[in-house]
Amino acid sequence: MNTFWDYLVWLFWVYITIACIWIFITVIIDMFRDHTLSGWAKALWALFLVFLPFLATFVYLIARGKSMSERRMGEVQQARYQTDEYIRGVASSSPAAEIEKAKQLLDAGAITQAEFDALKAKALTTA
Repeated sequence: MNTFWDYLVWLFWVYITIACIWIFITVIIDMFRDHTLSGWAKALWALFLVFLPFLATFVYLIARGKSMSERRMGEVQQARYQTDEYIRGVASSSPAAEIEKAKQLLDAGAITQAEFDALKAKALTTA
């Protein structure tokens, strides 16, 4: 590298290479996560991506870009729903509910009286 401009050109091409690899990986991941494509269609897309990567990527993004974003939004909404359900489940446990669960375990013989007292004390201190 002789000059600063050579460095900038080299940096530009490294950026382009990384961006292309990122797009190829994104398309491949989407292709295999898509449940509407048959195995044969996935195999054909994969062959197309191997032998003509740039053309195949552009065709895939044009032909399936909208469904790609819809699938991604569905995954995000599902993850958000699962997170919200988990938070509701954890946050909804009141000290009374914890003591009731501990009492049921005590009555069933799963825990001893000392363990019940410890669970009860813990539930009352976190209230």
